[in-house]
Amino acid sequence: MKAVILAAGQGTRIRAVHGERPKCLIQVDDETILDHQIDGLSKAGIDEIAIVVGYEKQQIIHHVQKRFGGHASRIHFIENPAFALTNNIYSLWIARDWLNGHGFACLNADVIFDPQILNSVLKAGSPISMIVDPEWRDETMKVIIDNDQIVQMSKKISKSEFSGTYIGITVFDQLINTRFFAKMRALIDAGRVNEFFNVAVQELVDEGLRVGFTTTGGSAWAEIDDPLDLTFAQQNVFPQLALAATV
Repeated sequence: MKAVILAAGQGTRIRAVHGERPKCLIQVDDETILDHQIDGLSKAGIDEIAIVVGYEKQQIIHHVQKRFGGHASRIHFIENPAFALTNNIYSLWIARDWLNGHGFACLNADVIFDPQILNSVLKAGSPISMIVDPEWRDETMKVIIDNDQIVQMSKKISKSEFSGTYIGITVFDQLINTRFFAKMRALIDAGRVNEFFNVAVQELVDEGLRVGFTTTGGSAWAEIDDPLDLTFAQQNVFPQLALAATV
């Protein structure tokens, strides 16, 4: 099992409080979101990690090399040169050769979470499995669940329809790797580089593929996309993560 962290985005909506830095380098106590993600993946037994970089890539590379020192050799960097013109579907697409034939976890780089959240999804057993929170969160992608599987995912799902909030972490079994990236290729070839990669997942769902899910189980998490998200995380998530680390 490998992991890929999608960290190429510009994060324009949070620059007012975070400045010219990638969102994954937002400070959480003495560590960054990226540090928490890498440490959480390591605790879950995933040591082969690729970070797709673009905006201010040297800041991320320098930080990882400094923070992880001798362990940095297990962390690979893949550049998305078109980060300013594309969405995360393209960032994941350019990681395809590194991911070829492997199962992998895919994380959006602006998600901070309790590492316990990863444990169940890595054992889920579905071709594709998403982590969801049963509670509503504004501005994030929602899912509709039917017959114990995800049947729809979109930011346009209403509060009356939704079954859960997608937290930005998806796990792909190695057996779906080839089919998933073939679907991705069709979208990229059609010029749909500004989509979320979840569009490819939705098309597979529409073709009958089972997409499973696990829940956050009440554990803390936040997607940090703008100043309000950061305030929410500072008040409600960071303290819980600090407390969990001492247990």
